[in-house]
Amino acid sequence: MRTLNLWFQGFKDILNTQLFALGTTPVTLWTIIYLFVFVYLLFFLSGKLRKWLVEEALAKTRMDLGVRQATGSIVRYLLLVIGLVVILQTAGIDLTALNVLAGAVGIGLGFGLQNIVSNFISGLIILFERPIKVGDRVEVGNVEGDVVHIGGRSTTVVTNDNISIIVPNSKFIVENVVNWSHNENLVRFRIPVSVAYGSDAPLVQKLLLEVAAENSNVRSDPPPAVRLTEFGDSGLHFELRAWSSTLVHRKGQLVSALNFAIYDKFAQHGIEIPFSQHDLHFRGGRLEVRVVEGLEKAEEGR
Repeated sequence: MRTLNLWFQGFKDILNTQLFALGTTPVTLWTIIYLFVFVYLLFFLSGKLRKWLVEEALAKTRMDLGVRQATGSIVRYLLLVIGLVVILQTAGIDLTALNVLAGAVGIGLGFGLQNIVSNFISGLIILFERPIKVGDRVEVGNVEGDVVHIGGRSTTVVTNDNISIIVPNSKFIVENVVNWSHNENLVRFRIPVSVAYGSDAPLVQKLLLEVAAENSNVRSDPPPAVRLTEFGDSGLHFELRAWSSTLVHRKGQLVSALNFAIYDKFAQHGIEIPFSQHDLHFRGGRLEVRVVEGLEKAEEGR
């Protein structure tokens, strides 16, 4: 028993050995272990609380998923701030002793961490103002996809190829963002179509409207429309304007289906889709055409 007591006392002395000091506050091995364990538990439990709020508690209300996600994230951030202060105080660390460290961190933030701070502040702005929310279809820069997660530093966007792209939050604040479902899931698609000169323009309009009416993903209210937009170099340029609320997240699928149907409909009625062509006019002189002898023999040998 005495040996066990001596071993326990020795282990206790090791844990209470001062490693360094913050001002007048000694920091021991036990302090570091205490901080590590409780900070880990704080992050773990705050994450579980956020998940419970989003998926269970707030799911019973009329809040949509984006609002629930934002509320859960804000509650977690508040809990982390309060919890860290309480853990530091209970560990015996006087927060006033961290003034020097806070000054050094402030200098670091001003230089090396400014992008991280910018993205974090942008994340808070996104959560409060909600220019985007989870489930929205967005385009920012060259990225297009569905928002699946809004974090403190970045937002995760999943493309139609099921590729997750991590976008810094500041991109959604300082750049132009196209949000296809910000107001409602109703978007007008524009499908450009060209026909050869001499085509029956009223018939083209009629066929394009038939194509839109025959597609189940095109809304009849608002009704589709056809516009003659331009007299091009090679033909007449039309534009089919169709509304859809079912394929907002799959616009390529809708455009492709309409293009296939337009091609078949034009083929059935003899409407020609033009190819690029140019007329050359020569003023005076002669245009000589020569056949190279080697090429002529090669053609004869085939």
